[in-house]
Amino acid sequence: MAPDAAHKPEREAALDRIKAVLGDKGWSTDADVVAPYERDFRGLFPGNCALLARPAETGEVAEVVRLAAAAGIPVVPQGGNTGLTGAGVPDDSGEQLVLSLDRMTRVREIDPLNYTITVDAGCILADIQETAADADRLFPLSLGAEGSCRIGGNLSTNAGGVNVLRYGNARDLVLGLEVVLPDGRVWDGLRRLRKDNTGYDLKQLFIGGEGTLGVITGAVLKLFPKPRDVRTCFAAIRDLAAVTELLARARSVSGDAVTSFEYMPRLLLDFDLTHLEGVADPIEGRHDHYALIEFSGARAESGMAAAMEDLLGRAFEDGLILDAAVAQSEAQRAAFWRIRDEIVEAQKREGARIAHDISVSVSDVPAFIEAADTALERVLPGIRMLGFGHAGDGNIHYNAFRPENMPDETFLGFRDEITETVYETVRSFGGSISAEHGIGQLRRDAMIQYKSETEVAMMRRLKAALDPDGIMNPGKVL
Repeated sequence: MAPDAAHKPEREAALDRIKAVLGDKGWSTDADVVAPYERDFRGLFPGNCALLARPAETGEVAEVVRLAAAAGIPVVPQGGNTGLTGAGVPDDSGEQLVLSLDRMTRVREIDPLNYTITVDAGCILADIQETAADADRLFPLSLGAEGSCRIGGNLSTNAGGVNVLRYGNARDLVLGLEVVLPDGRVWDGLRRLRKDNTGYDLKQLFIGGEGTLGVITGAVLKLFPKPRDVRTCFAAIRDLAAVTELLARARSVSGDAVTSFEYMPRLLLDFDLTHLEGVADPIEGRHDHYALIEFSGARAESGMAAAMEDLLGRAFEDGLILDAAVAQSEAQRAAFWRIRDEIVEAQKREGARIAHDISVSVSDVPAFIEAADTALERVLPGIRMLGFGHAGDGNIHYNAFRPENMPDETFLGFRDEITETVYETVRSFGGSISAEHGIGQLRRDAMIQYKSETEVAMMRRLKAALDPDGIMNPGKVL
């Protein structure tokens, strides 16, 4: 996207005006400062930007976007830059402006009686969780990067995480948004209403839009009662088929109080035990399949302990569960969760991997994993598949690792064939090729292939209507 030479002076003048709007602390072109904003988390999409803009409030965002739009300068919104699909980084042209929200970290209001919190888009997710907890409330969005990801990015990618089963995706946790549109106008949709039936639900256009339709600058988020009765178990289960049966029983026996239900194969534990210090196997002996199950109740004595005991006792009698450990302290609960959460780091240390973030119907999770494993073994004998994750909502992180003794470079040469095999298996189950990580650059072309022509046409018309000049995060999603 090289600029027309005739427009270069106009662009340079616009960049100078943007710098003046932001002040000395609000922009940089220093290579060392800018570098972390130009590279995605996985290092798959290196880029270069014309300017790093770091506005401190919504008015500055609006003016930056207005000036950029008038000069035809593409704008790439960025939150914590923890995304996994390259949605928040510039291309390599050196002509795009990175618009980071990392200085916009204000909690604008917390209303415990309305169970809402209103925040700037640059607030770190963990800080929002902590602020809610200080007010005796819960903000339930929770994921591995919560100590560094920012809520604007979470909403722009419709983040999921471990609590979706109980509380829903990011889009289910939003009542209102403030958005800077591609022409610099500000849409103030910061409504705290549970019911507002006055036409289109415009906020949903921007949640999951990955910054291609506008820049989220503020949000009204839903809060919930703070859990006071949390019971967590780590269970060895009979086989894959037992996953969905055990989940159904857990929901029934707890009164649908299952907060999380995470599936893990033995390979996940092996990776953790090999690569992470201080990780211990919660259950004696080796088993092929495990589940991390958590119940939570809002009252201190809400029956979660009895419900967990009932679930495990009956499941053991019926052969669904082979063994189980129930957390007896917060430290033990944290140790269970560390096994699940730190698999991200363990996978890095294991070597090259080909990652997929897919979803199928909850009832199809076992059959999908078995079908995909079988199909990939035909593609590359000895391939090691690690399918794990949010079985409670049908979202499986389905990652491929090289056969033992195969060089990483050789293995990565199978990337296209492996990914096509996984996606075709997903299609056969009526699933999605991106459950919670988004599209960005990584899955842009695949999305066009696996969505219907009608869906893609509708998305293109929305993009053209809101961003006719195509300046907002170009090359992402579409």
